Amino acid sequence: MINRGGLAYLTSEEMGDADQEAIVGYGISVLSLMENAGSATANLARLLLGASVTKRKVGVLAGKGNNGGDGLVAARHLHNWGADVRVMLSDRETISQIPSEQLKAVERAGVPVHDAGETLAGFDLLIDSLLGYNSKGNPRGPVRSMILNANTSGVPILAVDIPSGLDATAGEPNDPCVIAKATITMGFPKTGFLNPSCRKYVGQLYLADVSLPLEVYRKYSQSTEFFEKESVVRIW
Repeated sequence: MINRGGLAYLTSEEMGDADQEAIVGYGISVLSLMENAGSATANLARLLLGASVTKRKVGVLAGKGNNGGDGLVAARHLHNWGADVRVMLSDRETISQIPSEQLKAVERAGVPVHDAGETLAGFDLLIDSLLGYNSKGNPRGPVRSMILNANTSGVPILAVDIPSGLDATAGEPNDPCVIAKATITMGFPKTGFLNPSCRKYVGQLYLADVSLPLEVYRKYSQSTEFFEKESVVRIW
């Protein structure tokens, strides 16, 4: 952990501990955290698109874990608000239980869902929710291909929590790594964001309040005054 300017920057391990304390110690479910993260992502996507998302084309790149679930929640919100949303899955067969429930909700809402390999050209915004803060090493398989396609699409990318392929603790990019226009990180910023070389990949950095308990913030000596007026605040 590194404290800087009233913010506590956590390693991936510390972030995992903070999430577990919220879930086990305070009874805040993974589903609740996912809903809050996805809602915050959708709201920032709307801001990046110029306040209105009506008929704007948004592609959501969703991985098999909880980070992918965040993106699926964002897809549902944006669809409800009138955006033309399409979801691209990295691996439908091995998607985790809670994200799989979000996938069912998205499909029932009528959002088109495709497997990896779909062209990413022609979108107004891509949402990267492929890999989360626990990811280590070089992305492989469909995730690798999706990152490469996103980076060469010419479409602005909003990364969920951390750009896929970036080491959350060290801030070093793996090969490949998403190059985002903006990143919305959840609860606490990650220590990797303090590495100046990561800014190329992170872009504009926003911090979202996903309803972690006040005592969890206090444990890491992070001020919550950032969220007094809005639940998503820009760090740089």
